[in-house]
Amino acid sequence: MSQYKEVSRFDQPALEEDVLAWWKANNVFERSVSEREGAPAFTFYEGPPTANGQPGIHHVMARAIKDIFCRYKTMQGYQVARKAGWDTHGLPVEIEVEKELDLEGREEILDYGLDRYNDACRESVLRYKDQWDELTERMGYWVDLDDPYVTFETEYIETVWWLLKQIYEKDLLYKGHKIQWYSPGSGTVLSSHEVSLGYEEVQDPSVYVRFPVSGEDDVRSGPFRRGR
Repeated sequence: MSQYKEVSRFDQPALEEDVLAWWKANNVFERSVSEREGAPAFTFYEGPPTANGQPGIHHVMARAIKDIFCRYKTMQGYQVARKAGWDTHGLPVEIEVEKELDLEGREEILDYGLDRYNDACRESVLRYKDQWDELTERMGYWVDLDDPYVTFETEYIETVWWLLKQIYEKDLLYKGHKIQWYSPGSGTVLSSHEVSLGYEEVQDPSVYVRFPVSGEDDVRSGPFRRGR
């Protein structure tokens, strides 16, 4: 008698939920780490998402790729510790809070009060954490959500300072120059990713003025450009 049963209808969502439930009931993720105690280590720290925004399909794609590498190294016999993280700094948080508080520019933030502004940012950063946790579980992404690193926590900040100190003492820290996109409204440089989110080409009326150089004949300085 065949050990396989005939399947007339394949219910993929139900099968997915059955597998997830079995993993959870048997602590499969946790055992994939604990049962390799003493094996060579392959440590994974997730590049942390910002949980003040809802997750999207691009997060699913990126996490699937990350998960493949961790599972592959586990199959090779490594003990693969996988630590989740939350990014609680940066422009996405600040811009969201400034919209909610109807603040525009540094002066209005200072008038509102940095302590109150920071408190609002802290309250905002993990607003959608429950949705992120649900997404993580439903897509079968194995990562330790119980003990994540959070970038606003003192322990994390002091760790970064410690690492910078080690780099400095090894004479590996240097000062260089790089052209960066800059946001006059936010008063800070922008990453290429941030620029791609809202960059638009606009017409910028300008006036060009040339000035004579004192003490020199037929020499003009400039052009001096005054834009909007």
